[in-house]
Amino acid sequence: MFLKNAWYVAATDHELGRHLHAIKVLGEDIVLYRAQDGGVVALEDACPHRKLPLSMGRLKGDEVECGYHGLVFDCSGACTHAPGMGRPPKAAVVRSYPVAERYGLVWIWMGDPARANPADIIDVEHWGDPAWGVNQGDAMLVHCNYLYLTDNLLDPSHVSWVHQTSFGNASIIGESLKTQVNDNGVLVSRWMRNVEVAPFYAKFVKFDGRCDRKQHYEVRVPAHAVIKAIFTPAGTASDSEPFHPDVFLMDSYNFLTPVDENTTRYFWFQLRNFSPDDDTVSSQFAEDVRGAFEEDRVVLEAVHAGMARNPSKMNLPQDAGPLRFRQKMQALIQAEQMAVQTA
Repeated sequence: MFLKNAWYVAATDHELGRHLHAIKVLGEDIVLYRAQDGGVVALEDACPHRKLPLSMGRLKGDEVECGYHGLVFDCSGACTHAPGMGRPPKAAVVRSYPVAERYGLVWIWMGDPARANPADIIDVEHWGDPAWGVNQGDAMLVHCNYLYLTDNLLDPSHVSWVHQTSFGNASIIGESLKTQVNDNGVLVSRWMRNVEVAPFYAKFVKFDGRCDRKQHYEVRVPAHAVIKAIFTPAGTASDSEPFHPDVFLMDSYNFLTPVDENTTRYFWFQLRNFSPDDDTVSSQFAEDVRGAFEEDRVVLEAVHAGMARNPSKMNLPQDAGPLRFRQKMQALIQAEQMAVQTA
């Protein structure tokens, strides 16, 4: 069902503090907290004695005390104290998970800890570039399987119907899509020339009149989407520098963390090549992006429910990218499971 040897976003950095924070990732219950030095700790959220969630217990220094019989576990998951016993039982151990902080997010590794390398976390181009503004983003819970979200994030065509008042408009309907399968995911893109600027972007572009627009929809393993938008005056399309002086560039990073097979937590932020220190622009971005993603949420939750009742076997040409990503993920998951079985 899920790829384990991968980094997923567990929480935003501001969600965690000196308190016990319960989450579920890939169907596994986890408790997060910050140690006294500020570092993040991630433990299995179940006492091995009677499986009471440790998140229902107490944080004592850097250790967690179970709220049922007082067993205490350190940051590594080892039991350091069992009331009334000379030494803790050998079975009194909970799993600990590798974690890392990057881009205002807390990342967790769900597979073999020996393979967890923070250098493998997705690289965000322009992060920390003083010429680029950042919308720190948000998160939402979506009641659908994560693969319906990856389908959506590899389908530029849907914006003309789902986002008619934001990302899409009628002038881009029917433009052909290019699908490219990479080692780490799938990219679907298209250039649309001499079209109207979509409503969301019209507030921010620096030029008047029609535009050349590129949609770059990329999803990387396990479920990280990089959506790039280029808007430039009609007749000046370019995939790389030098761009037209008035070009609008927006990179949207979207991270999908499966809670379980029916639920996904969706994290995102955007970077833009203008107004780096303008809080008003950032607030407008945040509000408008959240509104557009709420439109996606409503549609995808309905899709999940409809497909659960009566699955469809029909595909359209624009499904090529989503289907290739599903095939890639299925192959990786099967290979991972086979490696575990033969180890």
